[in-house]
Amino acid sequence: MFHESPIKRRRSRQIMVGNVAVGGDAPISVQSMTNTDTCDVEATVKQVEALEQAGADIVRVSVPTMDAAEAFAKIRQQVSVPLVSDIHFDYRIALRVAELGVDCLRINPGNIGREDRVKAVIDAAKDRNIPIRIGVNAGSLEKDLQKKYGEPTPEALVESAMRHIDILDRHDFKNFKVSLKASDVFMTVAAYRLIADQIEQPLHLGITEAGGLRSGTVKSAVGLGMLLMDGIGDTIRISLAADPVEEVKVGFDILKSLRLRTKGINFIACPSCSRQNFDVIKTMNELENRLENVSTPLDVAVIGCVVNGPGEAKEADVGLTGGTPNNLVYVAGKPDHKLDNAELLDRFEALIKEKAAEKQEELDRLIAKS
Repeated sequence: MFHESPIKRRRSRQIMVGNVAVGGDAPISVQSMTNTDTCDVEATVKQVEALEQAGADIVRVSVPTMDAAEAFAKIRQQVSVPLVSDIHFDYRIALRVAELGVDCLRINPGNIGREDRVKAVIDAAKDRNIPIRIGVNAGSLEKDLQKKYGEPTPEALVESAMRHIDILDRHDFKNFKVSLKASDVFMTVAAYRLIADQIEQPLHLGITEAGGLRSGTVKSAVGLGMLLMDGIGDTIRISLAADPVEEVKVGFDILKSLRLRTKGINFIACPSCSRQNFDVIKTMNELENRLENVSTPLDVAVIGCVVNGPGEAKEADVGLTGGTPNNLVYVAGKPDHKLDNAELLDRFEALIKEKAAEKQEELDRLIAKS
């Protein structure tokens, strides 16, 4: 059964990215970014839709040219998830995507150039209530900061961010969020901890260039886990050299492990040993594949033997524990029926889907009453 997280979150100013609230008491949102050529509208729309299907709350799209901006307009028309445009240096692209319905501008004011250009972008964002994301990256610090600090440091990241924030402050623009990313876990964590006490805006968390699917997942879970445990973080992106859909899955898994989001099935499964009475690993692989589109929060225990099985199964919405000669299924904490190995997978899958549907109906009724 789901229990509330004991984490006390940092209170931040809430902003809106499209229809998604970021900061304040809003759930921590999960983001990803397309890796298609933005000018290939069909491919980009297909990837955005796949990310939305996986549960992404917000999707970022790179817009490096004016042609990409025009393509962005066509993408915007075909998808419903909030879109962030990733823009560097050319203020005209920012102005154009603002006209075309972008939900957030990822652009550093200090990189735009002259004050009149900065003001033009900020005015466009103000007029359309578009938030800005300031994104500082250890790999692209300003040259004078590189010289001052000798190498990227948490203090250098924060100083860079504050320069951009000062520009927004001069124009009385408060509708922004900030990210301070490095590929080094310690540097990233220290930078976010430093800035968390200095500003009230939401913080976008990520370990940049974290690595491949396995190594990047581990690095991101460690770094973001430390910050989230501190209550720091309002929206996250897991940066993986992998299918962006995997970024969304990992993001939700991290949040679920800390009880900060409840989307989808939370599996409790044993690593298996010689005591197992059914093939736990094969069963889990099949269940994850078959049930990955279930979005209703549900705790499911899959334990191969009777040593830890009953205890875990009693705490789950649905539980399966190995037994001889048959395996025992628990529903709502109580023994319900038995399954032999030949029928185990199909019938247990069907039961999970049935309980997920029942729980979703219950959640829908509660929402309707409120």
